[in-house]
Amino acid sequence: MTTRAPQANALVLFSGGQDSTVCLAWALERFARVETVGFDYGQRHAIELAARPRIIASLRSAFPQWSERLGDDHLLDIRSFGAIGQTAMTSQSQIEMNAAGLPNTFVPGRNLAFFVYAAAIAYRRGIGTLVGGMCETDYSGYPDCRNDTLQTLARAIALGTETGTEIVTPLMYVDKSGTWAMAHELGGDPLVELIVEETHTCYVGDRTNRHSWGYGCNACPACDLRRSGWQQWTRPDRGS
Repeated sequence: MTTRAPQANALVLFSGGQDSTVCLAWALERFARVETVGFDYGQRHAIELAARPRIIASLRSAFPQWSERLGDDHLLDIRSFGAIGQTAMTSQSQIEMNAAGLPNTFVPGRNLAFFVYAAAIAYRRGIGTLVGGMCETDYSGYPDCRNDTLQTLARAIALGTETGTEIVTPLMYVDKSGTWAMAHELGGDPLVELIVEETHTCYVGDRTNRHSWGYGCNACPACDLRRSGWQQWTRPDRGS
């Protein structure tokens, strides 16, 4: 587990999934106070919203060194935004590729909207750093997950609010195997077990099938990434 002098405050975009949970742990290691924000945008896997308070409670109980740093949680209802996209993430549509060559799980502008809402909270709360779990390494080609996109947005937010607000993405160049490894580095087996048992990633919202890497349908793109990352991280020759 890493230790360092804490920095100022941070606001973590916290969905209840694997990546955002690792980012939350990452922030708790580095910042003096960490708040969280989640979004109800009408996602079909809204079960992730129910996972959020369980994960926060588990982090408080299992990691007392983080508990005193973990501040308020915010949950925003932006379902009107989610309805605009009419994607497989906000309806019961079959998951497939669209005409633009992107999976129809892509919700146009979702991450951009998330950060704008988060920036408004951060402004009111006096928070200068926004943390998100976006990644260019293991992703489906979503253009709003790219570092260039998010750093351009960060500059716009800083200008538009006349603050020094920054966007930090600890997983931007980390694959899913590396994400599991980061979780273990941050919190050892207890954090890995918490992620397996409590976090939710599956796009179809399946919490009935338990696998070694967690719960899910084992067929959607999110489950594919989570499973393959776990298998790579836990393979017998890992580290040899």
